[in-house]
Formats: sequence, structure tokens, C-alpha cells
Amino acid sequence: MRAEPVTFDGVVARVVGLVLAQPAGRPVRLVVDGHPSTGPAELADALVAPLRVTGRPVARVRVLDFLRARSLRLERGRRDPDALLDEWIDVDGLNREVLRAVVEQGRYLPTLRDPGSGRSTRAGYEPAPPGTVVVLDGSLTIGVGLDVDLVVHLALQPATETRRTPLDDAWTLAAYSRYRHEVAPERRADVVVRFDHPGRPALVVRGPSANL
Repeated sequence: MRAEPVTFDGVVARVVGLVLAQPAGRPVRLVVDGHPSTGPAELADALVAPLRVTGRPVARVRVLDFLRARSLRLERGRRDPDALLDEWIDVDGLNREVLRAVVEQGRYLPTLRDPGSGRSTRAGYEPAPPGTVVVLDGSLTIGVGLDVDLVVHLALQPATETRRTPLDDAWTLAAYSRYRHEVAPERRADVVVRFDHPGRPALVVRGPSANL
């Protein structure tokens, strides 16, 4: 295993290539996971146009729009790191309304709850034609039970993570520490990109050189 320099466009090309390598005509469910400072939403957004150019329909969904109701996720307080890791994401809702729905029903719900208010967004279902690619982004998403086919993890060293976390969010660091040690996201992801230096990402390569 080694880390090779890669451009942001190279990361996008790598992920798009993995999606296109999946069986044609089947939905592909992808999540981009990472500490907020690594920009998982930005990478997820950047995947949309290149995938659509290939003719693949894309369902762009945010994990933040599928958090559990505030009364449940904040039951132990607003700053409980264990709850953040184990209880914030509505895994059942995301699987039922998006990740399984695109396969079994040919549709998906783009949003479920407003992440601020916790209220239902009252969104309607969107069609998911054959071959739809679901592109999710979020943090602490690996190992929670999401029905995804491909996982991209944007990795940070602990010191970088601490430095980039605002003081008001310092309580979250315990959740990310547990995540690293218990979930081992770098081992479980299909694509790992180290983002300690945003302008110089590095692709973790397990096999022959990727030449990106």
C-alpha cells in the first residue's frame, strides 16, 4: 500500500471509472465519506456531470437530509460523541427511501428531514431509471449499515483532523477517533484519498500504479 499524488480531477476520474465498471443497467449506490473539512460534498457534486455525460442518470442525495428526528438523535444532549457516531444517521430511512428504493421500486426520496429543524421536508419521490447512480455524501457513514455498492473515503491524519475542527465542534473529535479505531474506514473503502494537504491529495494505491 502506498500513496500517490493525484489531482482532484484524477480522483473524479477514478471514481467514475469504478462506477462504469459495475454491471450495465443496474443501479450503483455510492457514498463519499469524510470529515467535513475534506469536502465530501464537493467531490460528490463533481461526480454528477461526468456520470451524466456517460448517459447514467444520477440521484444526488445528502446524508444530512436523512438524519434521525432531533428528539432521538439529541436524546443524550447536543454534544454526545457516541450518539454522533452511532445514532445520528437514519440508516433505516435512507436504506428504505433511497438505497433500496432505487433497486426495488425505481424511485427515490431526495430528502426526508430538514437537518436544522428536524421537520419533514415533504419531498416527493423522484424517478430512478435503470442504471441510476446514487451519489451520497456524509461523515461517519461507513460501517453503519448503509446499502451501498462503492465507498470513497477522504482520509485525514488525527493531527490534521484536530487542527481543522472548529473549537465549537471539538467534542466531535472523540467520535472520529472511535471511527478510525473501530470502523477502520481506510481498510473498508473502495477508494481512499488522503486530504491532509487539500491542494495535494494522495490516492492510496493497493495494487499497481494508478497513473492519475
